[in-house]
Amino acid sequence: MPVDPQAYRPAAAILTLGDAFYDPVEAADFPQTRLRFRDDRAATEIGLASLDDAEWTAAFGRFVPLPGTLQQPLALRYHGHQFRNYNPDIGDGRGFTFAQMVDSTGRLMDLGTKGSGTTPWSRFGDGRLTLKGGVREVLASEMLEALGVPTSRSLSLIETGEALDRGDEPSPTRSAVLVRLSHGHIRIGTFQRLAYLRDDTNLRRLVAYVLRELYGEDGDDPIRLLDLVVARTARLAARYMAAGFVHGVLNTDNINVTGESFDYGPWRFAPTWDPQFTAAYFDHAGLYAFARQPEAIHWDAMQLAVSLRTIANSDALIAALARFADVYQHEVTAAILWRMGLTPGEADADRALVTLVEQALRTTGVAIDRFFHDVFGGTLPKDYDSAWDDVRAALPGHTPRANRSHPHWQGAPCSMLIGEVEDIWSRIADRDDWSAFDAKVAAIRDFGAALDSAGPHRAQAPHNQGE
Repeated sequence: MPVDPQAYRPAAAILTLGDAFYDPVEAADFPQTRLRFRDDRAATEIGLASLDDAEWTAAFGRFVPLPGTLQQPLALRYHGHQFRNYNPDIGDGRGFTFAQMVDSTGRLMDLGTKGSGTTPWSRFGDGRLTLKGGVREVLASEMLEALGVPTSRSLSLIETGEALDRGDEPSPTRSAVLVRLSHGHIRIGTFQRLAYLRDDTNLRRLVAYVLRELYGEDGDDPIRLLDLVVARTARLAARYMAAGFVHGVLNTDNINVTGESFDYGPWRFAPTWDPQFTAAYFDHAGLYAFARQPEAIHWDAMQLAVSLRTIANSDALIAALARFADVYQHEVTAAILWRMGLTPGEADADRALVTLVEQALRTTGVAIDRFFHDVFGGTLPKDYDSAWDDVRAALPGHTPRANRSHPHWQGAPCSMLIGEVEDIWSRIADRDDWSAFDAKVAAIRDFGAALDSAGPHRAQAPHNQGE
């Protein structure tokens, strides 16, 4: 397979954990493989952009092994709290880790699937993904990447030619397999499983693996690991808020220990700064509502601390966990200023401005995307009413980090609200018309360029650097 010899750096680090962490599986044999989306920007970073469409489809639709990495897919084992109820009967039920490689920044990356067939953890599921679900995941990950949120990237989407029955959408519906590029698929739930099994030996092995392979640090210190995960997950919560994003299912099996967002099911972008806005129709109590996401992610980090109790000092774990609030406050201030196109300055003044912005957004009902579009670069338009006077008065005390010279700022805000998502899907479902989907991906990438989200704000820590 013609990979880029300069950029392709295959790995198989996951195998050092041993077979207590995964089950070898086979991919489904799909009736067809029709390429619908490939992210060549991401593929370039791992040396795979040189694959032609036939080779790409063989790799990511038929799962022909890539050279030098895993020779058989692995379904990972984990447990998790799902809406605060512990479930020991889960794991990779419709996905697997297909390959590992090191990207252009030195990070160990997983190629993980969604919809690739049944595994020992499928329970009563069919192991498949709807094409609509795949389209939604591409749109979510593209938008979050543009907005500076640490996120998995949708590398490939291939339609697979099966008719799927689903109880929560019109059926039968079209099927697909997604491949995501992610900085690891080790979850808080991976640690919970070992704690549940009282397997301290493998718990220490997992701590050492995450520190070494995902944070570039030596040793097996669980306190150091918790410190790093608290910092990364607090940053993730902050950037969700600045993006106006609601994940929908912030269960412990959906929280990656690198603090990278992934697995986009019932996600939504909030139209306004409504603290009670939810994404999942089944979240009746609003557990994962917009404003409760920092609390939810902190609770998940707490479950990691609980899982480490048998191999770490409890007081030290509590102290590490207590850092979450301070890190979150720093990160949410920085994230909102970044989206406003401002440079952080004096800490108290920065936090005061962000507080004023949050209050005004909540009380006026101005659309989140409209506000950030209008204020980018530090000037609020004159048509904002007197409720915004305090924000207007505070803006001159902050230095712009960017101007409005990019053509994007001369047009309308780039949003990704549910009505547009449904319209994009209806065109595909009714007429196999992908033009709106393609145009939206292009618009999102233009938006990302205007925000300069490829700069330091979005960057992850490289493989040889911790927090």
